[in-house]
Amino acid sequence: MTTPGYQSGFGNEFATEAVAGTLPVGQNSPQRVAHGLYAEQLSGSAFTAPRHQNRRSWLYRIRPAAQHSPFVELPTKAFHNRFDEAPATPNQLRWDPLPMPSEPTDFLDGLTTMGGNGGPADQTGCGIHLYVANRSMDGRFFYDADGELLIVPQQGRLRIATELGVLDVQPLEIAVIPRGIRFRVELTDGEARGYVAENFGAHLHLPDLGPIGANGLANSRDFLTPVASFEDVDGEFELVAKFQGGLWSARIDHSPLDVVAWHGNYAPYKYDLRLFNTIGSIAVDHPDPSIFTVLTSASDTPGTANMDFVIFPPRWLVAEHTFRPPYFHRNVASEFMGLIDGAYDAKAGGFVPGGSSLHNCMSGHGPDAASFEKASAADTSKPDHITGTMAFMFETRKVIRPTTQALSSPQLQGDYYECWRGLKKHYKGNA
Repeated sequence: MTTPGYQSGFGNEFATEAVAGTLPVGQNSPQRVAHGLYAEQLSGSAFTAPRHQNRRSWLYRIRPAAQHSPFVELPTKAFHNRFDEAPATPNQLRWDPLPMPSEPTDFLDGLTTMGGNGGPADQTGCGIHLYVANRSMDGRFFYDADGELLIVPQQGRLRIATELGVLDVQPLEIAVIPRGIRFRVELTDGEARGYVAENFGAHLHLPDLGPIGANGLANSRDFLTPVASFEDVDGEFELVAKFQGGLWSARIDHSPLDVVAWHGNYAPYKYDLRLFNTIGSIAVDHPDPSIFTVLTSASDTPGTANMDFVIFPPRWLVAEHTFRPPYFHRNVASEFMGLIDGAYDAKAGGFVPGGSSLHNCMSGHGPDAASFEKASAADTSKPDHITGTMAFMFETRKVIRPTTQALSSPQLQGDYYECWRGLKKHYKGNA
């Protein structure tokens, strides 16, 4: 595979070829293939889905995806969808970053499931995972038949080589790998750490802007999809599939990244979070966090997401006569939060890059005591420029059920609740 190139736009109908003359032209059938290639349609939605929701791509490849040995089930690993191992808890939870592994560990072996809800059988909900890795995926490839993967690097660059081309992704960028697409993760910097949301529900898409209008939040033109790039390599390789919550392994005698050309709208993509056009109040009060939504997965209830991906980027705070940081709140949705870079303005300590927190449905949370006192004393006649930070949130309509391994992790902070104990009583009655 060559240096990656990109096409701009979200959900566009793309057409790209690594060898000239591969794509059918005009009235030629998509199945009349040049250069002795095979035609294969990859469908990410039902054939009869409404046109604006239909996702499919035609691939022109050296060998069809059906050519591999039978799959055999792999032993249980830390990456799974067992969300019924432990009772869901209303307690506020927070974890330190996962340490880098001491043994050679690639992206797939370095995935650890923290929690989730729903599952692939019902095609609703999401899984939430962390990853650490210190080696590239050598001689193995992976695809997830259960859901699309939203990858959020926190440390170390990733080169994600997929069937449809290559994505180079670094911290402060994200990548989305649609369900079923085969890929390999290579490490550019030797070590890597980050977060993954596995979306079992409707495809992630850009949220409607409503009264915001035509411009704001994440713009379609800033999403990048790879151009065609392929490998014609024979050898002994492993193809790992995630299917109904388990991992399966098959032998394959060639690289499955052999798509010479493709056209369609079902493809991986990346996005630079620094391009997000933040919307905020210029009068009073702190707007709801929904104004920071980058991508959303719709549910069967209008206005209620199966899953949202929300960020808290650098921004100006200018509202007067108010409390500027995120307010104390209890939410009908459940929130899993991570920190990519810098500090979060509602926490003075304990929440560090690579760390994470979980606040489930109706569990109270908000600024810790130190952050509350600092913000309460701030001079709001002057603007506050928050820089050098990037936090995010996976928010979901259903309770996030933490796994046993998350609840027993040495990274779990047993004293997280203490951050609110220092909040003072200021009420003086009618005096």
